[in-house]
Amino acid sequence: MIKRLSELNSMDIKDVNNKEAFKTYGKVLNAYDFSSLIEYMQTTEIPLQNNIYVASCADMEKLPICNTLKNTFYGGMDIEIGYCNGKNSTYNGFEYHKGSEINIAITDMLLVLGHTWDMENNTYKVEDAEVFFVPKGTTIELYQTTLHLSPCKVSDDGFKAVVILPIGTNNTEFKKVEIISDEDKILLFQNKWVIAHKDREPLVKAGAFIGLIGENKELKY
Repeated sequence: MIKRLSELNSMDIKDVNNKEAFKTYGKVLNAYDFSSLIEYMQTTEIPLQNNIYVASCADMEKLPICNTLKNTFYGGMDIEIGYCNGKNSTYNGFEYHKGSEINIAITDMLLVLGHTWDMENNTYKVEDAEVFFVPKGTTIELYQTTLHLSPCKVSDDGFKAVVILPIGTNNTEFKKVEIISDEDKILLFQNKWVIAHKDREPLVKAGAFIGLIGENKELKY
């Protein structure tokens, strides 16, 4: 599939299981049993259009794996477990958080990734991004220096992914009090720094800084 996707999109799409290619963005996690979360995700639906993002799902957070991750992977920090399901196929922008994010691919999916250290004046060039294929059933850690956003689909059915983050991340009730540094200008929601492509209307309307420069590419499948 990766070869076909690469040819369709005229780019070198990489596999997250390629440790050398993925090592500056994150790593594959094999030590934990995520079967309960994967099973729960069978009860969730993919919307007919766009994406649905649930930052904190009480039913998922009641599962024993939540405490396991809190006390091991996150070193005692409180976490939230939710999911993102949808039909997205375009870059749209980038975000990053302070603290690693865990994604579980319930379906095959693509991730468009970059590095925070390649940003200049809160902007990032589309051409500098890399696209990774995440096979169904794979769990990955994304480092806090990894630019990312919604997964992209590789079939008409869309995608499903579990999303695990430090608690409170993406809380839309959060309001900035003051701007001290340049980075503060792109803080959109709680623990969510965002740059948007100018054509991504929902992000722009939400107040995201327009900082993704170039064509808002659509990934074909």
